[in-house]
Amino acid sequence: MIKDQLAGKKILLGVTGCIAAYKSCLIVRELIKRGAEVKVVMTQSATEFIAPLTLATLSHNEVIVNTFPKNQKDGTNLSTWHIDYALWADLMLIVPATINTIAKISYGFADNALTTLVTALRSPLVIAPAADVDMYNNPINIENLDKLERLGYYIVYPESGELASGLSGEGRLADVNKIIDAVELILPRYLKDLMGKKILVSAGPTYEDIDPVRFIGNRSSGKMGYAIAKAACLRGAEVTLISGPSSQNIYPEIKMIKVRSASEMEKAVKKEVDKNNLLIMSAAVSDFRPVKAASNKIKKEKGTIDLKLELNPDILSSIKSKKTKVVGFALETQNELSNAKKKLKEKNLDMIVLNSPGNESGFEADTNRVTIIKHDGKATKLPLLSKFQVANKILTEAKNFLV
Repeated sequence: MIKDQLAGKKILLGVTGCIAAYKSCLIVRELIKRGAEVKVVMTQSATEFIAPLTLATLSHNEVIVNTFPKNQKDGTNLSTWHIDYALWADLMLIVPATINTIAKISYGFADNALTTLVTALRSPLVIAPAADVDMYNNPINIENLDKLERLGYYIVYPESGELASGLSGEGRLADVNKIIDAVELILPRYLKDLMGKKILVSAGPTYEDIDPVRFIGNRSSGKMGYAIAKAACLRGAEVTLISGPSSQNIYPEIKMIKVRSASEMEKAVKKEVDKNNLLIMSAAVSDFRPVKAASNKIKKEKGTIDLKLELNPDILSSIKSKKTKVVGFALETQNELSNAKKKLKEKNLDMIVLNSPGNESGFEADTNRVTIIKHDGKATKLPLLSKFQVANKILTEAKNFLV
């Protein structure tokens, strides 16, 4: 069992006055669940949407709203709390961030507890804006967000959809899981270092139909490929995901192409590959398919059924792109390193990721144990990590040979 990336981390959560403030409860609960310690600072307007006591109860810590105590005659033990908090934190997260608070941070205002804390902050700051569509798209707000991003703050941009006003458009707070993923990305200091890059990822299993109700498949859940797609998106890349059947969720910014069979995946990959700088082929493509699928359900009979199989196309070997770098995956159970290096050479890959299946790695698990092998044969063996952490390690290595 590995230690959660968020376990023991000290996280400040800023909450501002927006209808999406109620989602800050979900953020606190998820961070606490994963082992982080959370302290909350709210703006005065945020208390119109959610009570400080709610967040204090969930975080098990005092919630600060005012820079100064309401009645100094009763004394105070707050002193220079904003400095203490700023030195304490591993990361600060503002969810939701109103356009008012974004503007104040952009221009260095320190006129309330939250903005005062931001000016003293030494740790990374993640900002998740939320506003109605016209407010969010106001040129001044867009300019402020651009400025903050240039200054090194990480922005989790909002999504498009139905808004509290009844309008529909850009401005809805990003999904809670995506915000937590961004926290996990930023804590080890990954940044948006893939801006301008286009990355194609394949994920999940492929299913080969035997008849209308049966198929040949494998145990792949798609978790590894989806983690790669999410990590690449959070690091600024334009991502296309080609996925076999999977129950995993993906970000709305990621272009999704759903396929079922190996032939469908091959067709999709060949259509998309030249549009991208990098292909990461993490899908578990079925090696075999029935020679002919029955048009009707095969009835159960006594004895056995003679099922004839043929090889599926080798997608990696069929890729002939001159501009796209290619990363393959190999799952081996014996002679692992030598077999993976052989695959790397035979398929002319730029890099290959060797999966080592086990109780906590490989299919269906949330963790993975891999060895990254480069084109020159140099191998880097990683310890057991979450698939999201593995995804970022893969992307960091691949970034080195992207032009």
